[in-house]
Amino acid sequence: MPLFSRRHALPDADRRALDLPPDDRVLAAARVPGGRWVAASRRALHLLDGDTVLRRPWTDVDRASFTPEPAAITVHWVSGQTQEVPLEAPVPVAFAQAFRERVQSSVVHVETVALPGGATVRVALRRGEDGDLFTQVTGPATVDLADPGVVALLDEAEARVRSAAGLRP
Repeated sequence: MPLFSRRHALPDADRRALDLPPDDRVLAAARVPGGRWVAASRRALHLLDGDTVLRRPWTDVDRASFTPEPAAITVHWVSGQTQEVPLEAPVPVAFAQAFRERVQSSVVHVETVALPGGATVRVALRRGEDGDLFTQVTGPATVDLADPGVVALLDEAEARVRSAAGLRP
């Protein structure tokens, strides 16, 4: 059985359960074991489990990785948590492509900042689902945000990221 497929056929009932606004649409979907689905829309990632829909905007996704055997996507959320989403093979190529494209399209500019003590954080300018730009800082929980030196480095990085996009700090 091939690992990837070009087909994605989110059933109509599941598509309706997403309750998408008129300016959003499903770009691709993939089956999850147990008759469930994961769908990528223009605005968000949707995990469907029966009547329950978990909706997370793309700006909540820090990054993701794909494991081919068994097929799964591990989503790294900006909160620092990870979530493995098992996928039924063959995984639709369109789903993997849409997932990557939507996360990347939400990132306008990123700067990595090395902090004292060896930790690194990322300061990103991201585009929210409404089109507004905002900054987002992601890093390990060990970063001491009470340290004035760390705060100054992050403030400087945020100002540079915003300035690179023509925004005021």
